[in-house]
Amino acid sequence: MIMLENNSRITFQKSNVVVIIPYYNGSRFIERSAVSVLNQTVKPDEFIVVNDGSTHTETAFLHDLAKRLRFKVIDKENGGQGSARNLGVSKSTADYISFLDQDDFYLQTHIETLLNARPRNDPHLGWVYGDLFEAEGDGGVVRTGMLAEYGAHPKQNIYDLLRNDMFVLPSASLIARKAFEAVGGFDPQFMGYEDDDLFLRIFRQGYTNYFTAVPVTVWCIHTESTSYGIRMTRSRFKYFKKLLSMFPDDSIKKRFYLRDVLIPRFHGVFMGEAINAIMRREKSSPQMQADHKNEFVDILKEYSRIIYQNAAVSRSFKLKLRAQVQIISFQSRILLASSQYAVAAKRRLFQTSFH
Repeated sequence: MIMLENNSRITFQKSNVVVIIPYYNGSRFIERSAVSVLNQTVKPDEFIVVNDGSTHTETAFLHDLAKRLRFKVIDKENGGQGSARNLGVSKSTADYISFLDQDDFYLQTHIETLLNARPRNDPHLGWVYGDLFEAEGDGGVVRTGMLAEYGAHPKQNIYDLLRNDMFVLPSASLIARKAFEAVGGFDPQFMGYEDDDLFLRIFRQGYTNYFTAVPVTVWCIHTESTSYGIRMTRSRFKYFKKLLSMFPDDSIKKRFYLRDVLIPRFHGVFMGEAINAIMRREKSSPQMQADHKNEFVDILKEYSRIIYQNAAVSRSFKLKLRAQVQIISFQSRILLASSQYAVAAKRRLFQTSFH
């Protein structure tokens, strides 16, 4: 409450918003993200950071920061970002949920902009979301708007949601608690694509969504490590299979989801990742390199078997796919064998030099 010159008073209403940050060994970024929450023009009623099984040193850093900046920390065993977000929601009460990744940060009007973008009277509200600044890992801005380049906004068509990545970020959204809880929150099996999965399920439950072109969050994109690459591929394939189970083909309604939307969305990614995986040289151990290359190829083979078994996919596409998989598998075996030979030769040379 503040007092004006004429002695009238302005009372600030509660925002009814909780901000939740999942934290995992994020001492490099967490202060920046936390400060961006605390500096909002409209403050959240609750601010929770969920420590998802970080190391002892990283955990101690977080708790020291929480004492200094005054936010709540919840510690849990490592279970992934989705499970950390779910726990944070379960420990909060606000009607609107705003997430933030530890390496991103809010623009100062994030909460205010999204609250103002809500419809006046929509009992079916699922979420409202805004645009993004894209930035480097250090926060250096690359562009100040990006969602116009990625699909239609707001989301109104299930084929668009299935055919394209949604580009609805929890860090740029305000989600109605009733919608979040109605679908059971994030699916913790995913470590990648958990966002698309959540918003797709909220959409399918009949909740509405609204978009404002005003940027609200700075999305910091980092170079992916090899381990993150295989983790993302695993999660992407799990999501692909979940979509298959959610949207089986319906020949009567002439809805062929695999052929018409899922293959166009995922095929090039699965093929490209398998090729890149077997060709690139990694910094990890030779055994880990071999394991990763084999796993990429195994995912491609399983994906291919799914395609072969679908009657709606053309025979010519299946034949082309079969040839591509055979070539990739053969190339993988050749490169793996040559790599193993090189390692063995180096080992023999090393042993000989000491005898």
